[in-house]
Amino acid sequence: MDAMPSMKDRTDFENAEKGFVGTTSDKTIKDAGGRVVWDFGSYDFLDGACPETVNPSLWRQSQLTAKHGLFQVAHGIYQVRGFDLSNVTFIEGERGVVVVDPLLSVECAQAAIALYREHRGDRPVTGVIYTHSHADHFGGVRGVVPEGADIPIIAPAGFLEHAVSENVYAGTAMNRRAIYMYGAELSRGGDGQVGAGLGQTTSTGMISLIEPTLLITETGQDETVDGVRIVFQLTPGTEAPAEMNFLLPEHRALCMAENATHTLHNVLTLRGALVRDPRVWARYLTEAIEMFAADSDVLFASHHWPTWGTQELTEFLSLQRDLYGYLHDQTLRLLNQGYTGVEIAEMMELPPALARAWHACGYYGSVSHNVKAIYQRYMGWFDGNPAHLWELPPEESARRHVRAMGGVKAVLDQAEEAVEAGDLRWAAQLLNYAVFAEPSGTAAREMLATVYDRLGHGCENGTWRNFYLQGAAELRGHKPPNTLDTSSPDVVGALSVEQVFDSVAIRVNGPRAWDTRLSIDWNLTDVKQEIRTSLANGVLTQTKAHDGTAADLMVTLTKPQLLGLVANGDLAGLQTSGDTGALTTLKGLLDEGDRDFDIVTP
Repeated sequence: MDAMPSMKDRTDFENAEKGFVGTTSDKTIKDAGGRVVWDFGSYDFLDGACPETVNPSLWRQSQLTAKHGLFQVAHGIYQVRGFDLSNVTFIEGERGVVVVDPLLSVECAQAAIALYREHRGDRPVTGVIYTHSHADHFGGVRGVVPEGADIPIIAPAGFLEHAVSENVYAGTAMNRRAIYMYGAELSRGGDGQVGAGLGQTTSTGMISLIEPTLLITETGQDETVDGVRIVFQLTPGTEAPAEMNFLLPEHRALCMAENATHTLHNVLTLRGALVRDPRVWARYLTEAIEMFAADSDVLFASHHWPTWGTQELTEFLSLQRDLYGYLHDQTLRLLNQGYTGVEIAEMMELPPALARAWHACGYYGSVSHNVKAIYQRYMGWFDGNPAHLWELPPEESARRHVRAMGGVKAVLDQAEEAVEAGDLRWAAQLLNYAVFAEPSGTAAREMLATVYDRLGHGCENGTWRNFYLQGAAELRGHKPPNTLDTSSPDVVGALSVEQVFDSVAIRVNGPRAWDTRLSIDWNLTDVKQEIRTSLANGVLTQTKAHDGTAADLMVTLTKPQLLGLVANGDLAGLQTSGDTGALTTLKGLLDEGDRDFDIVTP
């Protein structure tokens, strides 16, 4: 029996189309200025046959995720799918509708609820549920919640901290790499972007955030919103640091957030994130089966299409559980035999039952990079070989490798031989040396771009394809400006005072600040907090207590004024006492992140 899914199995297509109510006639969603933030029509090419430049399995997945419109999941439960990377779910209550995961962008969320209301009536929003702390599950909230509305906003414990810290602390670098991961700037088509496995791509509209008013703090917590009873299961440390599943008992419907989707998910995303815990992930899936499966007739999630039938959803959850459990346990087994992450990734093979399941395919996560992430979680970046302990940085290493191999021409000749032999992985490594050794060399850049094209065209994984094709585009000089910004005013405004100062501390240019000593006392009147920040040894430290010595400067202000000060350095309207030059000195020691840093060239 073949250990691979069958193309003859059309169950996913039947489920992805089941319950279809209708969709929009507009081909695009635009912002207030007329800029397109989502384009349905750009994926019409997926209606055709799979070209040679796309992996057939990825083509199939992209056909499924491109389906868009309003779908009925169960009586009183509807989803709008295909209006963004994620799904938004509408649960009808006694007076209105509870919205689950209102997409990434305000504009897409507005379009989604407009479609829902077109078919189900103008029901008011009576509650919102954020299943987890990733922006594509809360960013559109102001598109569905009117200004000043007094409704419950429900989220798992720790949601706000993780939602804002991920998008602010390393947001600049993550957003740059997200351009590669989601391929939003690539042309659509058989030679370009066809999807990202989890959904088509990310929308490019406005991201918003309304702070939760009700936190779920324990598994089994039972809440009723607009007459809808909801039983929650906390799953921290799985797909997100703060995440939760929930059961709707009266509907016999189970929401699995992003913990069980129709793909192998990421243990570590290619854009960057904290490494997730597949051991805990598997255990929470077991708990979900034990708590909810027997009482459920349908399973829906924050991405992809539902699974109907108690037996079917139980098997789906069991295989998803075994997928993460197997990768975890076998990686640990092999690392304890002395293999490194790179070696284990080449050795890992899924058992037949998982290899035959479409939803275990690596469209978004992959066995290869997930195994390396698990190794990293336990063992770190170092594989134990002393030769790898203090390697040369990429540019210097490339120059010396190229020199040792006889110069750039010799490297290009060897790369050409590798390409002709179909050894594209080795060709990419050789050509990467050549590009980093001589960045201006056009022959190496074009040859590497061509290799990246071919590698991308063969990928089953949507994000791998996007990385290769975006890398090829930038090698050819087509580098898009980084317009993705997840640190919206709402997100920044949700930072705690401590997080605001943390965001300043990571901008301090340490070497330039080595010899600077200064201290500033901050009195925030609206949140009733007093904090001293002290700069020494290139480190900005914050304390709530001090030794009684006077600070160089005291500033009295509100939290909004602090945010304005951090953003533009404006002291207008602030009460100060002492040397305002301390603030000028501190500001002069802060670096701005580079939103457009190079990736495929030095």
